[in-house]
Amino acid sequence: MVFQSPILRAPVYRPAPEPFSVGKYKSSYGPKYHYQPNVAGWTIKQLTGLGLKSGFYGGVAFFAVIFFASGIPRVKKDILQKVPVIGSYFINEIPASDNPF
Repeated sequence: MVFQSPILRAPVYRPAPEPFSVGKYKSSYGPKYHYQPNVAGWTIKQLTGLGLKSGFYGGVAFFAVIFFASGIPRVKKDILQKVPVIGSYFINEIPASDNPF
């Protein structure tokens, strides 16, 4: 048996074993992940839906305010009479002597 001095022996390089990483293996049957752009966590699809719903609720609220305020003479004159299709409906043809306003 022949002994060599540890100083004369050439060092053997063995890389450390890498732990199994999910990124190294990608199954063709697994989910297809991709980057989804967002603004503060809101995706484009969510922002579109939120904008449409807000627009619908805003339109209904605007109609309700105009409907309830249609009895006010200033609203009739300044806003409702200037609407192209229905503006003539809000023109008051009652003589001033019969009108309490």
